[in-house]
Amino acid sequence: MRADATRASSSVGTADDDVVQAVAESPSSPDAVARRLEALLMVADEPQSLVDLATAVGAPVAAVRQAITTLVADFDGVDGTIRRGFELREVGGGWRFYVRDEHDPVVRDFVLTQNPTKLSSAALETLAVIAYKQPITRSSIAQIRAVNVDSVVRTLLGRGLITESSTDPETGAINYETTGLLLTHLGINSLDELPLISPLLSDGQGGFDDVA
Repeated sequence: MRADATRASSSVGTADDDVVQAVAESPSSPDAVARRLEALLMVADEPQSLVDLATAVGAPVAAVRQAITTLVADFDGVDGTIRRGFELREVGGGWRFYVRDEHDPVVRDFVLTQNPTKLSSAALETLAVIAYKQPITRSSIAQIRAVNVDSVVRTLLGRGLITESSTDPETGAINYETTGLLLTHLGINSLDELPLISPLLSDGQGGFDDVA
């Protein structure tokens, strides 16, 4: 009789634990929302607004705002947690992971030593677009090149050849510019020394293809 009671008590305890775990892992629970936000922000190349994040994770904006606040405090080492080497920062009305400033040198050195010296033709083309059209957003670069440039922009950022210069006040998109390192590689003192593009462009004398 006592054994049966013990087994029954154990079963009740296990059932209660399962209920607690199920509630904690519910898609609408704060922990679940925070985990989904971490996953999304880990791969985001642009700052994400609260509305966009809420749509992506299927949670109310208020819940996302609270989860972001919790994550920021957690990563910053508040209340005894470990201060991470990255931070969740609000930029231009959106949220994105950034390396903490004090770790920039080691990250830069690592990226430079891990990547091959030679740039791909895609990277060179993207770099040329930025050099001549800066400041320019990622979407504008993609429109000019007619291809996705996300990975190429990340490569150029990692090489230190371009940098995030400002944020578009209307769209929140990041503008990119070239850095002094590019000038060093090109052996020039100013972007004004770049060759003119106009002599390299067609003058249209041969006609243009009809556009349907």
